[in-house]
Amino acid sequence: MSDMPDIEDFEALGLRIGTIVRCEGNVGARDPAFRLWIDVGGEVDVQSSAKLTERYVAADLVDRQVVVVTGFAPIRVGGFRSDVLVLGVLGGDGVVLLAPDDPVEPGSSVA
Repeated sequence: MSDMPDIEDFEALGLRIGTIVRCEGNVGARDPAFRLWIDVGGEVDVQSSAKLTERYVAADLVDRQVVVVTGFAPIRVGGFRSDVLVLGVLGGDGVVLLAPDDPVEPGSSVA
Protein backbone atom coordinates (compact mmCIF):
# COMPACT_ATOMS: atom_id res chain seq x y z
CA MET A 1 0.00 0.00 0.00
CA SER A 2 1.50 3.32 -1.08
CA ASP A 3 1.09 6.76 0.45
CA MET A 4 1.46 8.23 -3.02
CA PRO A 5 -1.62 9.86 -4.59
CA ASP A 6 -3.13 7.86 -7.41
CA ILE A 7 -4.93 8.96 -10.57
CA GLU A 8 -8.31 8.96 -8.77
CA ASP A 9 -6.93 11.51 -6.27
CA PHE A 10 -5.81 13.73 -9.14
CA GLU A 11 -9.11 13.33 -11.00
CA ALA A 12 -11.01 14.51 -7.89
CA LEU A 13 -9.35 17.90 -8.33
CA GLY A 14 -9.93 20.33 -11.17
CA LEU A 15 -7.63 22.79 -12.90
CA ARG A 16 -9.65 25.76 -14.13
CA ILE A 17 -9.13 29.26 -15.42
CA GLY A 18 -10.49 31.99 -13.21
CA THR A 19 -10.67 35.76 -13.52
CA ILE A 20 -9.89 37.81 -10.42
CA VAL A 21 -12.82 40.19 -9.89
CA ARG A 22 -11.82 41.68 -6.53
CA CYS A 23 -8.59 41.87 -4.53
CA GLU A 24 -7.68 43.35 -1.16
CA GLY A 25 -5.09 42.79 1.55
CA ASN A 26 -5.63 39.89 3.93
CA VAL A 27 -4.69 41.69 7.13
CA GLY A 28 -5.49 38.60 9.24
CA ALA A 29 -2.96 36.38 7.47
CA ARG A 30 0.27 35.44 9.24
CA ASP A 31 2.32 36.41 6.14
CA PRO A 32 1.43 39.26 3.76
CA ALA A 33 -1.28 38.01 1.41
CA PHE A 34 -4.25 39.06 -0.70
CA ARG A 35 -7.90 38.10 -0.41
CA LEU A 36 -9.06 37.20 -3.92
CA TRP A 37 -12.57 36.76 -5.29
CA ILE A 38 -12.35 34.74 -8.50
CA ASP A 39 -14.93 34.11 -11.24
CA VAL A 40 -14.63 30.47 -12.31
CA GLY A 41 -17.82 30.48 -14.35
CA GLY A 42 -20.31 29.66 -11.61
CA GLU A 43 -23.08 31.73 -10.09
CA VAL A 44 -20.95 32.58 -7.05
CA ASP A 45 -17.32 33.70 -7.10
CA VAL A 46 -14.85 31.49 -5.24
CA GLN A 47 -12.35 32.93 -2.78
CA SER A 48 -8.65 32.40 -2.15
CA SER A 49 -5.98 33.84 0.10
CA ALA A 50 -2.72 34.04 -1.83
CA LYS A 51 0.78 35.20 -0.89
CA LEU A 52 1.41 37.35 -3.96
CA THR A 53 2.39 40.66 -2.35
CA GLU A 54 6.12 40.49 -3.19
CA ARG A 55 5.48 40.77 -6.92
CA TYR A 56 1.95 42.17 -7.37
CA VAL A 57 -0.24 45.02 -6.12
CA ALA A 58 -3.96 44.53 -5.58
CA ALA A 59 -5.13 46.86 -8.35
CA ASP A 60 -3.01 45.02 -10.95
CA LEU A 61 -4.60 41.66 -10.12
CA VAL A 62 -8.21 42.65 -10.83
CA ASP A 63 -9.34 41.31 -14.25
CA ARG A 64 -6.25 39.07 -14.46
CA GLN A 65 -6.80 35.44 -15.40
CA VAL A 66 -5.17 32.75 -13.27
CA VAL A 67 -5.03 28.96 -13.00
CA VAL A 68 -6.76 27.56 -9.92
CA VAL A 69 -7.12 24.11 -8.37
CA THR A 70 -10.68 23.25 -7.36
CA GLY A 71 -12.03 20.29 -5.42
CA PHE A 72 -10.40 20.93 -2.05
CA ALA A 73 -12.46 21.39 1.09
CA PRO A 74 -12.44 25.13 1.98
CA ILE A 75 -9.95 26.26 4.63
CA ARG A 76 -9.66 29.50 6.60
CA VAL A 77 -6.57 31.64 6.17
CA GLY A 78 -6.35 34.65 8.46
CA GLY A 79 -10.10 34.47 9.04
CA PHE A 80 -10.87 34.37 5.29
CA ARG A 81 -12.45 31.37 3.53
CA SER A 82 -10.19 29.96 0.84
CA ASP A 83 -11.99 27.70 -1.68
CA VAL A 84 -9.31 27.24 -4.34
CA LEU A 85 -5.53 27.22 -4.70
CA VAL A 86 -4.10 29.82 -7.11
CA LEU A 87 -1.14 28.35 -9.01
CA GLY A 88 2.18 30.06 -9.57
CA VAL A 89 5.89 29.41 -9.79
CA LEU A 90 8.18 30.29 -6.88
CA GLY A 91 10.69 32.81 -8.21
CA GLY A 92 13.45 34.79 -6.58
CA ASP A 93 11.21 37.86 -6.31
CA GLY A 94 8.01 36.09 -5.25
CA VAL A 95 5.34 33.95 -6.88
CA VAL A 96 4.89 34.30 -10.65
CA LEU A 97 1.27 33.52 -11.53
CA LEU A 98 0.37 30.90 -14.12
CA ALA A 99 -2.08 32.19 -16.71
CA PRO A 100 -3.34 31.49 -20.25
CA ASP A 101 -1.60 33.29 -23.12
CA ASP A 102 -4.93 34.58 -24.43
CA PRO A 103 -8.19 35.42 -22.63
CA VAL A 104 -10.50 32.43 -22.18
CA GLU A 105 -13.91 31.90 -20.63
CA PRO A 106 -13.80 31.76 -16.80
CA GLY A 107 -14.24 28.16 -15.65
CA SER A 108 -12.48 26.70 -18.69
CA SER A 109 -10.73 23.42 -17.90
CA VAL A 110 -6.96 23.23 -18.12
CA ALA A 111 -5.96 20.40 -20.44
